[in-house]
Amino acid sequence: MQNIIFFAQIISAILLVLSILLQKKSVGLSATFGGGGSNSFSSKRGVDKLLENATIFFAIVFFGSALAGIFV
Repeated sequence: MQNIIFFAQIISAILLVLSILLQKKSVGLSATFGGGGSNSFSSKRGVDKLLENATIFFAIVFFGSALAGIFV
C-alpha cells in the first residue's frame, strides 16, 4: 500500500510541475502587482482553463497522497 501511495505522489508531483510550467507566461512580477495591463482580469478559456483545472487537480492529488503517506 505504501508503494502505491509513493508512486502516486511521484507521478502527481511530476504532472503538477509540468502543468505549472505549461501555463501561459505573464510579463513578470509587474503583472502580479497590477502592472500587467488591461487583460489582468480576463477569464481563461480553452487550453488555459484546462491547464488551470489540471494544476488544481494534481495539487489536490499530491496533497492527498502526502497525507495518506503520513497516516498509512
